[in-house]
Amino acid sequence: MKFLMKENGFETEAEFGTLQVSGNETYGFRPYQLLVSSVAVCSGGVLKKIMEKRRQPVYDIKIEADVTRNEHGAQEVQKIHLHFNIWTKGLTEQQMEKNLILTRKNCSMVQSVKDSIEISESFELHTS
Repeated sequence: MKFLMKENGFETEAEFGTLQVSGNETYGFRPYQLLVSSVAVCSGGVLKKIMEKRRQPVYDIKIEADVTRNEHGAQEVQKIHLHFNIWTKGLTEQQMEKNLILTRKNCSMVQSVKDSIEISESFELHTS
């Protein structure tokens, strides 16, 4: 990836389009937002694949990310808590806990930051 400096941040061209990144959210996505989004969306995508491979119906997944940043210094991300709302049918909490263990092990973004950012998960099942 190549990043080009602009007046208020940087931009890069990706297959999907142009990504604007800036410390000022008026001009683009803030770097911490992209980091948290990467962890959350990677986890959600891996979870969906795991459920599909295990033939567990998944109708919808919504993820809420709660971020803790260091209030001093560089304001680095210290913790990310992901809360999954999963719409499914006939799934037990024990099955979901196993799914999340596999998700954590197979999400490349979680594995990339696990030694520097505390990642935790919780979930709510919405079953019919």
